[in-house]
Amino acid sequence: MQNLINILDLSCEEISELITVADDIIDNPENYYEKCAHKKLATLFYEPSTRTRLSFEAAMLELGGSVLGFSEASSSSVSKGESVGDTVKTVSAYADIIAMRHPKEGAPLVASQRADIPIINAGDGGHNHPTQTLTDLLTIHREKGTFENLTIGLCGDLKFGRTVHSLIAAMSRYSGIKFILISPEELKIPSFVKEDYFGYTPYEETTSLDEALPNLDILYMTRVQKERFFNEEDYLRLKDSYILTPGKLENAKSDLSIMHPLPRVNEISVDIDDDPRAAYFRQAKYGKYIRMALIMKLLNIH
Repeated sequence: MQNLINILDLSCEEISELITVADDIIDNPENYYEKCAHKKLATLFYEPSTRTRLSFEAAMLELGGSVLGFSEASSSSVSKGESVGDTVKTVSAYADIIAMRHPKEGAPLVASQRADIPIINAGDGGHNHPTQTLTDLLTIHREKGTFENLTIGLCGDLKFGRTVHSLIAAMSRYSGIKFILISPEELKIPSFVKEDYFGYTPYEETTSLDEALPNLDILYMTRVQKERFFNEEDYLRLKDSYILTPGKLENAKSDLSIMHPLPRVNEISVDIDDDPRAAYFRQAKYGKYIRMALIMKLLNIH
């Protein structure tokens, strides 16, 4: 049995294998309709989610399996004081695999130590979001055809953005990668991320999106996350720090790929949605396919 708690739980070879399977699912979906027949996925979401939860459910249903679970903590026995460990131990008796989102960092790791079935971390606080990173990697693969020799701009909330932290961890293992980190001073990348992943990977920090854009192969936008702030005044002051508009793209590369883990608030103008460089809705769609591949891998189904 295997869990996915951190993107680094997967080797580069395993990621490549997952992407190969996801590509085949996209090209030959009919070959996968019954792969998980009679298997059950439990979605334990202690925190709100649209894309992640629904893409997991869609993934399992398209594999011929079924889904059970809850979409908010208040509808589970956690409202009665039940621990995460006891919840997953119980759910292990009802399902074959668990996808879990929790606002507290480390909760899915704790769950994996108690569960009798595979646990997939579907996001834990500001820490990790490995299946979003797999989605991002499949998107980069489909958009660029390579994970090497790319300049990637990460823009917005780099302090609390778990998707950013996980993507840096994954991409720093490939050669020729350079990161340009674009954020307000208050939302700069944490020092632990720099220490862990930037030893051999070059990076620059800037507060200017306009200056960085012409150099980028990929622009990864993120929203400023209201739910991570203790002070609403700070959130209101920073929430509109970066707004990508058609005018700002005039100096960008013609083959730039614009990504966003979604949901967006107003950091990308809707006027960009029809630009062929806008990859974020394709990215959301790819999330289903890579999660199908991951479910099969953890259930040892070929």
